[in-house]
Amino acid sequence: MIFLLPSFYSVMSSTDAPSFPVYAMHRRQLLNLLLASAVFTLPFGVSATQIRNARLWRSSDKLRLVFDLSGPVQYKTFSLTAPERLIIDLSGAQLSGDFSQLTLANSGITSIRSGHFGKSDTRIVLDLAAPMQLNSFLLSPQDGQGHRLVLDLSNAVRAPLQVAAAPAPLAAQVGRAHPKRDIIVVVDPGHGGKDPGAVGAKGEREKDVVLSIGQLLAKRLKREKGFDVKLVRNDDFFVPLRKRVEFARKHKADMFISVHADAAPRLTASGASVYALSEGGATSATARFMAQRENGADLLGATSLLNLKDKDPMLAGVILDMSMSATIAASLQLGSTVLGSLAGITTLHQKRVEQAGFAVLKSPDVPSILVETGFISNARDSRRLVTARHQQAVADGLFAGLQRYFQKNPPVNSYMAWVQEQKENQA
Repeated sequence: MIFLLPSFYSVMSSTDAPSFPVYAMHRRQLLNLLLASAVFTLPFGVSATQIRNARLWRSSDKLRLVFDLSGPVQYKTFSLTAPERLIIDLSGAQLSGDFSQLTLANSGITSIRSGHFGKSDTRIVLDLAAPMQLNSFLLSPQDGQGHRLVLDLSNAVRAPLQVAAAPAPLAAQVGRAHPKRDIIVVVDPGHGGKDPGAVGAKGEREKDVVLSIGQLLAKRLKREKGFDVKLVRNDDFFVPLRKRVEFARKHKADMFISVHADAAPRLTASGASVYALSEGGATSATARFMAQRENGADLLGATSLLNLKDKDPMLAGVILDMSMSATIAASLQLGSTVLGSLAGITTLHQKRVEQAGFAVLKSPDVPSILVETGFISNARDSRRLVTARHQQAVADGLFAGLQRYFQKNPPVNSYMAWVQEQKENQA
């Protein structure tokens, strides 16, 4: 049964007010979905998605609620108690109807409310008669259907209420043992060994500078609970570009950051830059120059990095393109956060994240950025880059950017996501 939704907006209670960011689907989770069925959607819409229709039906073991959408969305769900509620937040989405036509009798849902928050987000609140377990997922267009958000609700059995001491403070809870995994960051100091990278006027070598910064960043990440770090190289040896990408995927990285201090066509060029991959042309002449310089003859095809051998060639191409597009979108968001952190430490060569076809960034399911910490070809940059104090400041800035990104986008089942959930539960 299909219900059409006329115009409607309702006011949410203050207890439902948002106090947290909307999280992106974890890139590896997205890739697994693509490889499993080729049913997928990108979580980054370029314009507001319309929530058009809602459908509701029951089976013997669950209740299914489906929202028909005009396009892809990014969303987050969580539950609240006293009273029981399920919350669905859709980023960049607008409601074009209401839920008054849905038959909620004996469904376990007593009412459905909705409203706007932020600039362009929508919150939907399901008021429940009793606790319910939620399983949600997105479907992309197929078999005549458009984009859909599917919510499967089933009865949840909770342990009997027991009289106990007041909940421990969040700090104490965070210290307890938990099964949540660490966020894995792969740090890639560029060049090395037979490849010195750029060389400054006084013999300063890029490979030495970026190894020091990379090691300092790794030490800072290791001190932070919830992070694990892997260094592509921890000494002066050469690693081909293909191996750097394979290293990140081998260790199931949540993100990849390649650290450089290159030379520029103009000696006056100075300041830090952040680059993400581009599937098309470069966003500037400098970006194009940097990509050509870094890539050299050591290029790779991203298709070889995915297990697509048993797929139809056309399907494999679509899966690769969509996975890469989602990863690039996440990389741009990551890069913007890191660039903002570097702004307080050094001058910026570009105030936006640049894009070009860097071979080292071509992992199809790991958000990846290349950071130019400065230009060793510039006399002022070079003097600063070789000092321990500046190297530490740059490493601290990179860490701050990474941490801020993951606070807003913690990977599924990670320790940082668990901490965020504890904060929400005590809010």
